Amino acid sequence: MHTIDRARLADRLAAEEQRFVAEHPRSRQLFERAQRSLLAGVPMSWMVRWAGPFPVFVRDAAGAHFTDVDGHRYLDLCLGDTGAMTGHAPAAAVGAIVDRVRRGVTYMLPTEDAVVVGEELARRFGLPYWQVALTATDANRFAIRLARHITGRPRILVFNWCYHGTVDETFITLTDGVASPRHASVGPPVDPNLTTRVVEFNDVPALEAALAPGDVACVLAEPAMTNVGIIHPEPGYHRALREITRRTGTLLIIDETHTICAGPGGYTGAHGLEPDVLVLGKPIASGIPAAAYGFTSELAARIQARLTVEEADTGGIGGTLAGNALSLAAMRATLEHVLTPAFFERTIPLAERFAQGVESVVGELGLPWIVKRLGCRVEYWFRAQPPRNGGEAAAAADPVLDRYMHLCALNRGILMTPFHNMALIAPDTTEADIDHHTAVFRESVAALVE
Repeated sequence: MHTIDRARLADRLAAEEQRFVAEHPRSRQLFERAQRSLLAGVPMSWMVRWAGPFPVFVRDAAGAHFTDVDGHRYLDLCLGDTGAMTGHAPAAAVGAIVDRVRRGVTYMLPTEDAVVVGEELARRFGLPYWQVALTATDANRFAIRLARHITGRPRILVFNWCYHGTVDETFITLTDGVASPRHASVGPPVDPNLTTRVVEFNDVPALEAALAPGDVACVLAEPAMTNVGIIHPEPGYHRALREITRRTGTLLIIDETHTICAGPGGYTGAHGLEPDVLVLGKPIASGIPAAAYGFTSELAARIQARLTVEEADTGGIGGTLAGNALSLAAMRATLEHVLTPAFFERTIPLAERFAQGVESVVGELGLPWIVKRLGCRVEYWFRAQPPRNGGEAAAAADPVLDRYMHLCALNRGILMTPFHNMALIAPDTTEADIDHHTAVFRESVAALVE
């Protein structure tokens, strides 16, 4: 096995940074101007996480590519961290979106699109009743509130190094078995130990022990972890999770916001899961802000029995713009015409090609790295064995090497997801695009191998 020369890595990273700055003068100019009006020079704080010393400013995008203000064209393998998994501006959705904008976008009243969306979500995911929000963060928060309300239990349970949007209770991690607020959590309103239990993914005994006291309202889980890298459930884990939650009277919320990459019905549809609540956001409206959360018939009846019409607008669930006509028109078009079986028949083989290309380079160069895939989502890891849980995944992080790999890709026309080495495949991606990534990956890594 070969290793990475860290001194060479530092030198190469410096050279890539110089190249980036030289080739992006307009983006640099806009970033410097933005420092005078936008905190940290960006409209949303995560936009500072890109590999270069400043973000690329986008001019326009279509399909699997975008062009920046300096005229550089990129293969987009980030796709808005799943928000643009459909590809940018899919024609079937754009037509419906433009039509709805012309006819009014929000009324606090339903449209026929809402009925069609609810019926289609029920068909895909097997949960008969749905509500609509603007983001998966909101949908997760609302689902947690409902779970607490109808169970009368104060706590929730999440998995170590999970991410479910900016839900306060989920910012908790384990260090040597001790739970504490997640590092860098900004201004937590309360110590999450007061609201939340946290265990490692794939650890059935820990899950059993955490739910045994009977004070946990719900488990909030991605069916396969993705936000600390792809971590697959071990055989039998979901069966155990469902059995334990049912036995302890704990509701199971499955967050499919990223794992919709597994197929038209997400991981739930592909593997026959049976959640009490299912949350879905990001790509379901082709980039228009929208999310949805669905319930079983039994849970819907319990919710209806505990809520009153008079208090529907002041209970902490919903919002003036939630369920707006624009979001629902975009959702309907996306579900009917974009995120279809044909979408996944196109994108999953391309993700397999991506994985095979990276694996061929890793084998050729003799590196102890692996590749993981979930549907049309794929990533490479700087470790020899797949992590079983979030703790193992977080321990494998190599920020300097990450930054180098991402900046090399960016300087050669490829945008990767900034938070880890993950690629998401849009249907407009071509085999030539994937092979270009393989060539760039080989060039970047070969420059570092001792």
